[in-house]
Amino acid sequence: MAQAGQPGGEQKKIRVLIVDDIPETRENLRKLLFFETDIEVVGAATSGEEGIAMAGELQPDVVLMDINMPGIDGITASEAITQQVPFAQIIMMSVQGEADYLRRSMLAGAREFLIKPFSSDELISSIRRVYELRRPMPAPVIPDKEKEERRPEEEGKIIAVFSPKGGTGCSTVAINLAVALHQVEATQVALVDSSLQFGDVAVLLNLRANRTIADLAPHIDELDYELLNNVMVDHPSGIRALLAPSRPEMADLVAPGILNAVLEKMRHLYQYIVIDTASTLSDATLTVLDAADHIVLVITPSIPAIKDAKLFFEVTEALEYPLSKTVLVLNKAGRHTNIRAEDIQNHIKYPVTSQLPLDERTATDAANQGKPYITIAKNSPLAQATVALARHLVSMMAEKAGEGEEASQVPGRAALGRLFG
Repeated sequence: MAQAGQPGGEQKKIRVLIVDDIPETRENLRKLLFFETDIEVVGAATSGEEGIAMAGELQPDVVLMDINMPGIDGITASEAITQQVPFAQIIMMSVQGEADYLRRSMLAGAREFLIKPFSSDELISSIRRVYELRRPMPAPVIPDKEKEERRPEEEGKIIAVFSPKGGTGCSTVAINLAVALHQVEATQVALVDSSLQFGDVAVLLNLRANRTIADLAPHIDELDYELLNNVMVDHPSGIRALLAPSRPEMADLVAPGILNAVLEKMRHLYQYIVIDTASTLSDATLTVLDAADHIVLVITPSIPAIKDAKLFFEVTEALEYPLSKTVLVLNKAGRHTNIRAEDIQNHIKYPVTSQLPLDERTATDAANQGKPYITIAKNSPLAQATVALARHLVSMMAEKAGEGEEASQVPGRAALGRLFG
């Protein structure tokens, strides 16, 4: 039998090491965990130096680390433990909850950040949650011939779903488009939440954000397919999701270079990568738009949304994106408004490719249930229109592949910098 604490071994109890220089705190933590049958405190260190030594000796599953200690502080100790015992999950504890502390802790390898005083429920749930992170999730079944990296012509296609205006249903469209692509093509489809501060994909799909894109940041230099698969979350619809960080402060961990590296790696695992974006042209959003083979621009029949769409096309012109890269989608279309698709086309001088009908009841029910409307109301006009959009995108990408990829090689932000820089 594998020893407790070894990665991949059978675990009867979660082995916890406490590192805190205050005796009362160490004793209180022991008491809080004493009656938990699945948790065992295997040691208590009084300093960062002692914590590093005990971690190497005891091989704990979880380390409860105080951030402020004399000598070696919690951040430095966490960095050392992460190198020495890579499967140990670190929970940082602090009386200070500033974003800088959180960011530094996460960069040092911490998986959770608890602000003192915290309740026993918060402590125990955090221990169990981070412990799950050390247990690899099953990877998707990939045929042997696809286990190697695809050749360039077989790389997956990135579809960015963007709206310059909040409230247009961008996240809902992205989620249901991803599911529709999986249904239409019966292939591997990934959904990425790149709205790093306030992403909604986890909520709309009723998924627990145990693993997020922030977990990849400390390991980006050794990012491989196994690590990426372990962070992806399975959804019953058949797609896999890469979720946004669980807290807004953690968005800073995912720099544009990290996001780009993740997307490029995903191209070799998934046929389609659908990305839900934030409604601002941040560095992260521009990274996604640059990488995308197609941009699904979501608007609603309202004057502010149309105005923002027109401005966005001015930006894409500055970015020197080909016109064929953007697919304009009119969401919440219907007779409830005097603004028609033809009016929008005449105003912004760009065709409306698809119209998704207004169906507030179906969309609201789906959101409240945490399920895509395309699965719970597959015969609705809204679901059928989304499937039609998916088929159209597949057809466009097939035509583009037949014509060659030259048109997709665009200057991107360099051109924008020259224009506005």
